Amino acid sequence: MNIFLKTPVEQSIQEVWEGFDEKLFKALAPPFPPFRVLRFDGCVTGDKVGIELDFIFFKQNWESDIVEHQKTEEEYFFVDKGTKLPFFLSSWQHKHRIVRVHTQTYIIDDIKYNTPNIILDFLIYPVLYLQFLYRKPIYKRYFKT
Repeated sequence: MNIFLKTPVEQSIQEVWEGFDEKLFKALAPPFPPFRVLRFDGCVTGDKVGIELDFIFFKQNWESDIVEHQKTEEEYFFVDKGTKLPFFLSSWQHKHRIVRVHTQTYIIDDIKYNTPNIILDFLIYPVLYLQFLYRKPIYKRYFKT
């Protein structure tokens, strides 16, 4: 399954890149499930990120490796790939793109995921989509000039 969201922001790609830190990571957290950051190395190849999701009656750990990053004049990106996922996910790859088109900067969330079965893929899609849609106003506010 694929989720693709594009958000225009007011700062340059360099300024947005520099803002992709643990503070932003925490600000982007949806209301449910709440999570606790266990590890946040950064957004370059070799870095690791770990969180503990709290589903009230149980907790699940999520760990991702930053497997790729690149900077060009027109685009900065990094890719996190899930290495330890909650039970409802079997694969996760999230490409975080910061793109300049003419004078406009966009943050693009390009997510590919799978669950243990195709039915669950479709059932979980609206939940994941809404959790990433939740980020759009946060990005706009966070990267306002």
